[in-house]
Amino acid sequence: MIGFFKTLNPFNILLLVVVLFVSRAGYLLTAPATTEFAFAEPVARLLIAPGSYINPAVTAYNVLLAAAIVFIQSLLINRLVNHFNLLGKPTFLPALMYVTATALFKSFLVLSPPLICNFLIIWMLFRLFSFYKSSDAKSAAYDLGMMVAIGSVIYLPFIYLFLVLWIALFIFRPFNWREVVASIIGYVTIFFFLAVYYFLSDSISRFPAIWLPLATKFPDTINIVYYNYLVLIPVIAILVLCFFKLQQNFFKSYVQVRKSFQLLFIIFLVAGLSFYVKTPFTLNHFLLCTVPLAVFFAYYFLYAKSKWFYESLYLLLLISIIYFQFNTF
Repeated sequence: MIGFFKTLNPFNILLLVVVLFVSRAGYLLTAPATTEFAFAEPVARLLIAPGSYINPAVTAYNVLLAAAIVFIQSLLINRLVNHFNLLGKPTFLPALMYVTATALFKSFLVLSPPLICNFLIIWMLFRLFSFYKSSDAKSAAYDLGMMVAIGSVIYLPFIYLFLVLWIALFIFRPFNWREVVASIIGYVTIFFFLAVYYFLSDSISRFPAIWLPLATKFPDTINIVYYNYLVLIPVIAILVLCFFKLQQNFFKSYVQVRKSFQLLFIIFLVAGLSFYVKTPFTLNHFLLCTVPLAVFFAYYFLYAKSKWFYESLYLLLLISIIYFQFNTF
């Protein structure tokens, strides 16, 4: 399986569709007939009809729509990685790994705000990776601030990607306070117009309340049903192997590639640790981590030497995903 995707071949698109279907077929067979999903945060609920932001939907349609979005995003990620030559070789592995990573849990398989926000993460990465060769990044920083604000309207924990934006400015460019200010102005622009809309709707008193979840304390304890997370065993194994491989080749890579992987790791950490803002906690939050995760996975599988081992490891991951779609604990 991995061998087919190591090269950039148009035929791989058909294979990707097969993997996309296989990795979701178990949930389609066992899921309830309808699924409820919310696609807007309280900050945006004045912009849409009352009650329309939580909708029951036929599960099959919901999953298929989410799968179509994942498919498009996988192709965009593949283009991102190959355009900036992050892996050193043209390959289709990032697309395969993204399709696989977005099937890890059942809650990943339906339409959700974090899944929509992955479009913004990919778009941001295109702009952020371009910082390295940019002579003036003020306009890009302004645009990126607006992207983070739009993501926050869709899914409030996305606001922490603002930290990623600032860190990216420090990683890729010499410090320039104008670029930092430009990103803040970009963010404020979206919420300024949103506040104006609240004011015109005679609801300005509700506007400060949208920020209350940001004051949520990081939880002291987290209740975990460990059986539900056994699927992460091969994921952790692949990540550990990836970091060993990255360490071996890190200083052999171009400076831009090294900085890009540092930024991807920061996105992975920030996106993962911002889960506590959204209550009640849902696993689909961690869809925000799947974009950098797919790149890390692709790096390992592209440079792994023992074919029988990495093919078996990926097969184990795929079988685990399918198995846990049919079983509940």
